[in-house]
Amino acid sequence: MPLGRGVAALHWPICGDMGTHMKTTIEIADGLLRQAKQAAQREGTTVRALVEAGLRAALKERRQRPRFRLRDASFKGNGLKPAFQQASWDEVRGAIYDERKA
Repeated sequence: MPLGRGVAALHWPICGDMGTHMKTTIEIADGLLRQAKQAAQREGTTVRALVEAGLRAALKERRQRPRFRLRDASFKGNGLKPAFQQASWDEVRGAIYDERKA
């Protein structure tokens, strides 16, 4: 079903690993859909099977990526000044901006 210039929608039930089915709609660029249909025909499968295989591969790849870890860039100081050790963030931020106004 055409949606607009260069985009088509596919409607079919998606099979989950637990045997459940859910009908959904996805938008795929016309050119990509044509390629998927050709590949499916060549391989004797369906576009649905290709989409499911692609989703499984993409999700597996994401699970296998190392998690992003932000390096410790903290300053080697002595922590907060005594006046701010019990202060809220709003108080600390207020003091920072008050100093800039002066």
